[in-house]
Amino acid sequence: MIKIEKPPVDPELKRRIDELIAYKGGGYNPDAVGDIIENALRLLADVKDSGDVRVIQTAVRELRYAFKMFAPYAAKRKVTIFGSARTLPAKMEYQQALDLGRKIAEAGFMVITGAGGGIMQAGHEGAGTENSFGANIRLPWEQSANPVIQHDKKLITFKYFFTRKLIFVRHSDAIALFPGGFGTMDEGYEALTLMQTGKSQLMPLVLVDRPGGTYWKTWDKHVREHLLRDQLISPDDLNLYQITDDTDQAVKIITRFYRNFQSSRFVKDLFVIRLKHAPPPSALEAMNEDFADIITGPKIEVIKATADELADGDAVELPRIAFGFNRRDYGRLRQLIDVLNGL
Repeated sequence: MIKIEKPPVDPELKRRIDELIAYKGGGYNPDAVGDIIENALRLLADVKDSGDVRVIQTAVRELRYAFKMFAPYAAKRKVTIFGSARTLPAKMEYQQALDLGRKIAEAGFMVITGAGGGIMQAGHEGAGTENSFGANIRLPWEQSANPVIQHDKKLITFKYFFTRKLIFVRHSDAIALFPGGFGTMDEGYEALTLMQTGKSQLMPLVLVDRPGGTYWKTWDKHVREHLLRDQLISPDDLNLYQITDDTDQAVKIITRFYRNFQSSRFVKDLFVIRLKHAPPPSALEAMNEDFADIITGPKIEVIKATADELADGDAVELPRIAFGFNRRDYGRLRQLIDVLNGL
């Protein structure tokens, strides 16, 4: 396996980049920005194909603008709603998405959708423009966003699916999937894959059927009868999603995930979970016994903010627990978070 190493420092190049940053007035993260500039200059020698360079150029531009757009709303949790753009307002699924958007906004969340019609428009209608973000994609036959978000400043139109999908996952605190086509399946599987492999934060993933519907139940049957039965996934991976046909239940699944859990991160080999309320000693003892299979090294214990968290100003005021996590069984980790939320 080839690891991409940072090249040796060129003192003269660094000096000139530092001067350029100073000329622009400085700002946030100058070291990281300097590294981006240096890598951009290396494209002059490393990448000859102009199409490849345009991919990098457009991706950086899209991500910079999207992060800027979301930054003022960083303190507010967000739910991404996916589903078919072809679902008509008369359909039950459309009305459910509208209802979910309204209820989740009332619970204090904002809503992100792909900004198209159908389920996406319904989510925006329910949440209202003031609580909505749109991440549109340029397609030959779907150029415009839905009328709810079309003229709002919280709309961005992407050229590439991969930058758009990164923004969905990066800024979501929960995902609700309604019946949809290939795109909905793609977003759902990507969210599952990223959580299963630890490449994204764990979050509620709710699959919403219409009352009495079988769309997600049939999908779940396929997962269990083929992926699980053939040992292509772990039984614990089934904890990464939940199915309901009730929007009230969907809202409960999302809000209860944050009843006590606040956030998590690795600090070197230690997995830290920030909470609203620290578990008592009896609960710690039970968790260490019940989740011994995912603990490698230090057991679960209440700690103070680590030096790295203090340096980053990362939720340092909150109580937290930490332990040595095996970095593999994220379905079991989800169960541990559920236990913490039930305390």
